[in-house]
Amino acid sequence: MAGTADLIIGIDAGTSVIKAVAFDLQGRQISSASVRNAYQMGPEGAATQSLARSWADCVAALRGLGAKIADLPARTAAVALTGQGDGTWLVGAGNAPVGDAWLWLDARAAPTVARLVRGKAERARFEATGTGLNTCQQGSQLAHMAATMPETLARAEVALHCKDWLFLNLTGLRATDPSEASFTFGDFRTRRYSDTVIAALGLEGYRHHLHDIVDGSQPTVPQPQDAAAATGLRAGTPVSLGYVDMVMTALGAGVHTGDAGAACSTIGSTGVHMRAMRAGNVTLNDAGTGYVICLPAPDMVTQVQTNMAATLNIDWALALAEDVLRSFGPVPPHAELIGRMDAWLAASTPGKLVYHPYISEAGERGPFVNATARASLIGLSAADRFPDLIRAVVEGLAMAARDCYAAMGDMPTELRLTGGAARSGALRQVLAGAMNTPVRISAREEAGAAGCAMMAAVAIGAYPDMDACIAEWTTPLLGQPEPPDPALVATYDTLFPIYRDARAALSPIWDKLSDARAAQGA
Repeated sequence: MAGTADLIIGIDAGTSVIKAVAFDLQGRQISSASVRNAYQMGPEGAATQSLARSWADCVAALRGLGAKIADLPARTAAVALTGQGDGTWLVGAGNAPVGDAWLWLDARAAPTVARLVRGKAERARFEATGTGLNTCQQGSQLAHMAATMPETLARAEVALHCKDWLFLNLTGLRATDPSEASFTFGDFRTRRYSDTVIAALGLEGYRHHLHDIVDGSQPTVPQPQDAAAATGLRAGTPVSLGYVDMVMTALGAGVHTGDAGAACSTIGSTGVHMRAMRAGNVTLNDAGTGYVICLPAPDMVTQVQTNMAATLNIDWALALAEDVLRSFGPVPPHAELIGRMDAWLAASTPGKLVYHPYISEAGERGPFVNATARASLIGLSAADRFPDLIRAVVEGLAMAARDCYAAMGDMPTELRLTGGAARSGALRQVLAGAMNTPVRISAREEAGAAGCAMMAAVAIGAYPDMDACIAEWTTPLLGQPEPPDPALVATYDTLFPIYRDARAALSPIWDKLSDARAAQGA
């Protein structure tokens, strides 16, 4: 169909990879291109990323896609954006970056979070946003910058998120979407900024750093000539600002298909666990944790709990094996080690060990918030071997998922899975057993890019509404339900309360270890 605008490009800007994915108007994935992104870790838990590098990588991904698809500029009906959530991407005069972005991995705001959560206005802030305060969020990070580096904020004109920065470069418009705006600075019921929230964060003097809220399933913005010259696409191509990657991935994978009780978990670098519901049906927990994130559908939101690290724990365990193997010669490719996961799980006994998957330097944010939380392995004996460690790590991810869903109410009646780890049949059985619910995986390869492309499909009129788009893009790609193993259900019903009791008991230990490391200058 050369010369016909029959494709939508979804851009998914992750922390380490930026992908550009082409879909036809019926949701079939045509081709994709990706570029490795990079971030830096620094003192005091800093995690930063270059704004200029991220834009260059986005351009490279689009150019790479153009090299694979003939006549891509003429065939592109729209471009849509999603990306890593939270974090702070400061932009100043002339839309120039003000330093590097603070990522969602950045833990420097921990002292400010500890102060704010003790404030009198914290519960009111939580009631409006539905979101627990943690070091990942732009509100926490801006409050910490205001207290410790006000000169940096003085040079900034606007605070963006990752996808907002790319949208600015693609369109010239400073904007954010309703999802990140409401869970950071607003009210999920109105999808607008909230004076109560901004005051609770102590940011009344910085409100001018916030920007317009644009729902990309409604208006699009034409790409100007200078952006078109960079990307290789046509000037005037409609650009849709998608929602944050968590809900875009869940939308593409089936979190909202009209099936009561269904939920969606993404088991990727982080673990994201969510269920869709009407905004008026949200019940907020007493602990003040989790997220409520808007969906691009009227009055629909997702209630979310997120583990800071999911497959990062598996990467850590495999790195131990790689370190040993490196002493003896060439190390097998990481993908080959991943391919052995199911065999290692088959060679181990369920429920022997307890592993808490808090491997991130930023601690944990769901279903509790503690920047000092760290991973632990309990119950080791001399008889345990590497397969037992791998099983403990995988079971720890399942226990963490169950912990998150328990904080939101009843267990799901069906769990839709996405993320790289969902390819493991053994891991799916562990998750099904841990929550005593069938699991289904989506055949959708790039769910995040698909989710934002679906918004663009509605915005340009390819579908009358999001439900119609879901019926064609998402529902047919769900696989058959995989029922839980009754023996695993019984094992994990015994293991789960031990997991929770142990993490509660370890909380003061984490704080003491953090103090000890600080005293040693570590």
